[in-house]
Amino acid sequence: MFFALARTLGFFASPSNLFVCVGLLGLVLTATRWARLGRGLAAAGLLLVALAGLSPLGDWLIAPLENRFPPWDPGRGAPAGIVVLGGAISPDLSAARGEVDLNEAAERITATVALARRYPEARIIYSGGNGRLMYGEGVEADAAAKLLESMGLSRERITLEGKSRNTVENGEFSLAIANPKPGERWLLVTSAYHMPRSVGIFRRLGFAVEAYPVDWRTAGKDEPVFPFDTVAGGLRRTDTAVKEWVGLLTYYLTGKTSALFPAP
Repeated sequence: MFFALARTLGFFASPSNLFVCVGLLGLVLTATRWARLGRGLAAAGLLLVALAGLSPLGDWLIAPLENRFPPWDPGRGAPAGIVVLGGAISPDLSAARGEVDLNEAAERITATVALARRYPEARIIYSGGNGRLMYGEGVEADAAAKLLESMGLSRERITLEGKSRNTVENGEFSLAIANPKPGERWLLVTSAYHMPRSVGIFRRLGFAVEAYPVDWRTAGKDEPVFPFDTVAGGLRRTDTAVKEWVGLLTYYLTGKTSALFPAP
């Protein structure tokens, strides 16, 4: 029930969806006695799409998330294991095409390969099922195993977790598989903007992981602020950032993360 409700509400957590719905509602109302309100809503929807799509709003919102956890410091030595969160592969397209379909979070995969080669004794857990509410086909972990093997990693080193549908389940199932011993150090590999919520969830579960952020979307704190050159690009960045902030708040209020905005 929680999963279905979260996915349904998540539709409106994307500003682009919400703004379009506002505009469409306005267009419908223009044919009624509330035509004046309808014209106002239609104009507001269009202006909001332009603001979120062309202004630097998306970068302003995502930068604090990305900057929360610094790059991992290898100075403390080799980790015992590496947990990689799914999200870099489309399980539906991979299943349909018979080829691994990577998205813009592909660095979760490439970073894992680099870490596995650097630390050949570290265990690797890839956690990712299929988070689609309807018509979901394929399991991301299966596609990831195929890709990781093709990149030179031994299948024996990789433990697949293919049941999780969200970050909470990533943490629960990964903890059960890892069963970390006292003193063991585990890395958590996921996108930088997703790291605060992920670490908070793992901490709440009692799994002490060290953040290994990848897939940066901004250049850092001193990045110049420029408008986006396409509405689609700006909307995608804004959607990603807002959904993550909403996720942080929702998970905190429901007791699924250790803090509202987890820090190192």
